[in-house]
Amino acid sequence: MQVSVTTTAGLERRLEVAVPGERLAGEIDQRLKYLARTARLKGFRPGKVPYAVVKQQFGSQVHAEAVSALMQRTFAEAVSQQNLRPAAGPRIEPIQIEPGSELRYAAVFEVFPEVALKPLQNLSVERPVASVLDADVDAMLERMREQRPIFSEVTRPARASDRVTLDHVGRIAGAEFPGGTGKGMVVELGTKQILPDLDQALLGMGVGESRTVKTRFPDDYGAAEVAGKDVEFDLTVTRIEERGLPPLDDALGREFGVSEGGLAALRSAVRANMERELAEVIRVRMRDELLEALYRENPLEVPRALVEEQVQQLGRQLLQRLGDKADPSNLPAKEAFEPNARRRVALGLQLGEIIRAQELKVDRTLLEQRLDRLVAQAPDPQEMRRQYLSNPEAMRSLESSTLEDQAVDWMLGQVKITERPSSFREVTGFGKSE
Repeated sequence: MQVSVTTTAGLERRLEVAVPGERLAGEIDQRLKYLARTARLKGFRPGKVPYAVVKQQFGSQVHAEAVSALMQRTFAEAVSQQNLRPAAGPRIEPIQIEPGSELRYAAVFEVFPEVALKPLQNLSVERPVASVLDADVDAMLERMREQRPIFSEVTRPARASDRVTLDHVGRIAGAEFPGGTGKGMVVELGTKQILPDLDQALLGMGVGESRTVKTRFPDDYGAAEVAGKDVEFDLTVTRIEERGLPPLDDALGREFGVSEGGLAALRSAVRANMERELAEVIRVRMRDELLEALYRENPLEVPRALVEEQVQQLGRQLLQRLGDKADPSNLPAKEAFEPNARRRVALGLQLGEIIRAQELKVDRTLLEQRLDRLVAQAPDPQEMRRQYLSNPEAMRSLESSTLEDQAVDWMLGQVKITERPSSFREVTGFGKSE
């Protein structure tokens, strides 16, 4: 078998292969003989079909199958012979495939680039240094109290944040419509539970007071039959409740699953959770900074085929995040995904090189810890664990991400670490959205 390789552009290679005619003929002959033993043709007993009849009946089909099989087999032999690492499947271009002659074809494909990394000691990563203070725990407990509000009935007019119970009658073009009339509807003012004009109209109303409000359903309203239509509502307030916070006591702990130890145990659990969150945020921030520096300082040409793969994956991930609101026709053009896709491919190759060079193997303890974290939030953690363990693809993905984490941890031991004093709020962003 003769093989020649040329570089067409960047990482693309053109491999020309010439396979002796005798090898192709042998492949065809072997397949025809197998058919002669297994074919069922009218007028012949099974296994007794003459070779010549089989060749006449199936010759063209067998030739095409033999050519295809031989191309696949010899391509694998050729890339091994030339020490090439294809990044994706080849585009096959037949050159000579006629019966009775040698088989010649070209295979065009991209190869993986050679990854050469600059010394990691030249990179610098910042580590925020922070701790969870009593004031941070106090602030978190206040937020938790806000998640369990208590409501007390009042006789004054309704204010923002009050919980209002009302009866309502809705009309479109003077006629009541399905879903527009009801009694005992409960809304919290200022929380966007109802149309803005209705929310605004309820402010200042007292128990027993009625008011008629004209408004319009948004064009994208969930109920298509009323979307974009003008509507008139008669509103009558039947109850007003003032929002308050529960006491900071043992009962609050029970509300959040701390059944023993009272308020002190709740504070301890909250602090422990905040410390875990802080450690994880710091680790993620350092990882991101490290990978960004690795990518920036080690420019790498990447296979186009792998970039296209990542572009498709990023598009699918965006659709999954959008859920029911997803509209593939409104997705950004694929060019918008390319910078991130190139970065993903390059970093994957660079991390792979570090894993190979350092001979890193999956740490089973870290893998178990990662699996524990994944299944912990499931309604049935044991069932979720069983599903993972019985899914080879899911476990391979878990092992790959664990190994990448190990590579990042190894790199963090090589780079320069500079420490910057900070706070829990600054590092985690706690309270910034308020």
